[in-house]
Amino acid sequence: MDADFLIIGGGIAGVSAAARLSELGSVIVLEAEEVLAHHASGRSAALYEPRYGAPAVVGLSMASEAYFRSVPGVLSPRGLMLVAKADAGEAFEHDLVGMAFDRISVAEAREIVPILNPEVVVQAGYAAHAEDVDTDLLVQGFAREAKGRGARVLTKARVSAVAKDGGGWRVTSTVGEFTARMVVNAAGAWVDQVAAMAGVRPLGFTPYRRSMARIPAPGGHDVSRWPMLFGPGEDWYAKPDAGALIVSPAEEDLMEPHDAWADDMVLAEGLARYEEVVTEPVTRLLASWAGLRTFAPDRVLVIGPDLREPSFFWLAGQGGYGFQTCAAASRLAADLIGGRVPELDAGLVAALSPARFG
Repeated sequence: MDADFLIIGGGIAGVSAAARLSELGSVIVLEAEEVLAHHASGRSAALYEPRYGAPAVVGLSMASEAYFRSVPGVLSPRGLMLVAKADAGEAFEHDLVGMAFDRISVAEAREIVPILNPEVVVQAGYAAHAEDVDTDLLVQGFAREAKGRGARVLTKARVSAVAKDGGGWRVTSTVGEFTARMVVNAAGAWVDQVAAMAGVRPLGFTPYRRSMARIPAPGGHDVSRWPMLFGPGEDWYAKPDAGALIVSPAEEDLMEPHDAWADDMVLAEGLARYEEVVTEPVTRLLASWAGLRTFAPDRVLVIGPDLREPSFFWLAGQGGYGFQTCAAASRLAADLIGGRVPELDAGLVAALSPARFG
């Protein structure tokens, strides 16, 4: 065998798993693109908001916090502000309670973000617990840890075949063939395609596009201390980014797995929703891009051995939660693969298991 564990996918899921599994045996990571974290991981909004998502996702996010705080520079203050127009009362109350916002006045909100339009914004909430994530620091840190224990991390290594080979697997890629005792499927939007190649039943993952635009700092303001802003029901959001703002329509448009790009009309609609609540118009774009957020049918991550083929391990369905769950998700993967009792609660482990799909 070339390795104990062969990981398909070099996003945050794959590289964090590589770091953890390198404690247990030899590891090979195959990433199709020229660099790690090219697709969804490289296009993240980079926010740690542990109350965001389904209960099992929240559990993973909360369990990741201790690791993030142990690595200097991973988290930094940002904050999160919910702003609502007059027609968003029910959705506003739902998000206010569900994500543990403090209700603040519109005047208080404008002291923090002065471009909010007081003639349109009628309610606001603020949460200090949301923090920026240094995504590159996490990716590179996990990659260094894996390589430091001898893991081979190969880029431009697109997988074309996955087949059982005796007691293990033979994986064919653009950089050669490799054999391994176990395959870890961390292929993002392509996880079901990888499963089908391996003769494993796909679980029904769905990739959805999310677009983003970078715009100049509105009105020449210093936006560096502004919180992330979003509308009730997450129908748009805006976040400071390197002296500018990124604005997203927060769309979920069904897509086939591919290297996604932004749709101009969808971006325009999202920018219009943002413009409705501010006093500064969008006059130009600095850049635009899109990524695919891939979900299991129940929108909860899938972490565990396949029910019918236990040497095929699922680490999939990160959706928009990959970075904020990666520390606990990768530790759970290593615990399960290593035969250890997981650190996570048994109910949470069961909620994440592929066995839930029968």
